[in-house]
Amino acid sequence: MIEVTNQPPPLENYNLFSSDTVLKQALERENAGWAAADVRLLGERLGSAEMIAAGADANRHVPVLKTYDRYGHRSDEVEFHASWHTLLELALKSGLHTAPWVDPRPGAHVARAAGCYMLAQIESGVYCPVSMTYASVATLKHAPAIAEEWLPRIYSRVYDRSFRPVARKASALIGMAMTENQGGSDLRSNVTHAEFYRGIGERRFYKLTGHKWFMSAPMCDAFLVLAQTSAGPTCFLVPRWTPEGEPNAIHIRRLKDKLGNRSNASSEVEFDGAHGELIGEEGRGIPTIIEMGNYTRLDCAIGSSGLMRQGLAQAIHHARHRRAFQKFLVDQPLMANVLSDLAIESEAATVLTMRLARAYDESDEVSLAFRRVVTPAAKFWICKRASMFAAEAMEVLGGNGYVEEFNLARIYREAPVNSIWEGSGNIMCLDVLRALARSRMAMEMIIAEVQEPAKEDSRLGAFVSKLQESAARLDESQARVFTRNLVLALQAALLIQHAPHQISDTFCATRLSGDVEGVFGLLPPNTDTRAIIARAAPSSD
Repeated sequence: MIEVTNQPPPLENYNLFSSDTVLKQALERENAGWAAADVRLLGERLGSAEMIAAGADANRHVPVLKTYDRYGHRSDEVEFHASWHTLLELALKSGLHTAPWVDPRPGAHVARAAGCYMLAQIESGVYCPVSMTYASVATLKHAPAIAEEWLPRIYSRVYDRSFRPVARKASALIGMAMTENQGGSDLRSNVTHAEFYRGIGERRFYKLTGHKWFMSAPMCDAFLVLAQTSAGPTCFLVPRWTPEGEPNAIHIRRLKDKLGNRSNASSEVEFDGAHGELIGEEGRGIPTIIEMGNYTRLDCAIGSSGLMRQGLAQAIHHARHRRAFQKFLVDQPLMANVLSDLAIESEAATVLTMRLARAYDESDEVSLAFRRVVTPAAKFWICKRASMFAAEAMEVLGGNGYVEEFNLARIYREAPVNSIWEGSGNIMCLDVLRALARSRMAMEMIIAEVQEPAKEDSRLGAFVSKLQESAARLDESQARVFTRNLVLALQAALLIQHAPHQISDTFCATRLSGDVEGVFGLLPPNTDTRAIIARAAPSSD
């Protein structure tokens, strides 16, 4: 029998929180140190061999659409593998779907961000209904009667997988359905229409007819949906069951055959006079639902940062155990350069994501302006970098990285969805320009955020000066360049303030040149790669 040697052991039964120095420091710094014990417990559970295997199984055994039951009755149900339910149950038990709304203490959104950052490392599909439910609360609060009925079940930490009216369930999950095949991000071109048919007090009920090209997690209990009325795009809550206890006329045409995020069902649906309830004012659907979009965009940045962290952890773990040419890979100078570059990118993504999450804990004017500008900016840049990052991390493992039995291939397939979901790159960059145009203080707030660190590093100082110059003459064709530079300035400032000097110095030397490469491993000579890798390595307390 051939003996298999020189293969690293699996990275499992480790604590995703305790082994992540950058995350631990960020949690404390961004006012969520009080949550460390709970986050640590979640990190231990997610890092267990059992949960890692569940993440793999959920993607291997994809959801199945059951359009009709055994008697030929229309059912429109989606069946998931048991591992999906195991992971979703853990997410709800940990409060990742609504904890900041239930207990809105300082740092609550940061604590949740830390939990979701770890969840995304193990399984990103279940993160979708968790994220949509979390984000829906902001929109549902615009309709007090709906909120009174639905929020108690949305806030519940008891996962109820049954398919029945929400009044008979212990908890509820919320999805959304906005885009249509003829318009995509151009929501005003939607053709699904809604007709008023009944009112009870202040509550207004409509029948929706039309289609949605993407409706993710179709087994959620209700969906926020945009449909046209005579006043224009309008927001509705459309439940899976009618108030009379009958299945609502939401017909699932098919499930999408996707590149990644395969554990999560994404569907095409048709509304055939489906019952829906008005949220907000007729014709004001986009502003009503856009607040939900801000929270899900935050989650895109969190998810991509988590994918980067897991890719980095796997790459360093492999390099520390794999020998080639009489040395461990981690001791090979060129490999150390690649790993250090990945570590710097991962830390930059994490510190900005956690800083942004803190802005969602604060309601002052500056924080509101910060999140309005930085949320789409961070989503654009961090999510773009995640795909390149995943490819480089996969290459560290060589052929093993390309094999589905390892999780780097899944991370690589997973990475692009966060760039696409909730608005692709161009939409995000144009949103940044709009946010700056609408608020005089927005750019001043960004400059104030980086001003002091810029005094400590002349490279950042010069970079910020150029950023200010470009802000004075914003050109739509250069929106990506401007957004990238805005994010790089924020990341550099945060690293100067909170990371070891070798991290911030190398980031400024390599990222502020205005020519950020898509290839990692281009750090300058004399970089202290050993210290950088040691900081990033997934080792326990």
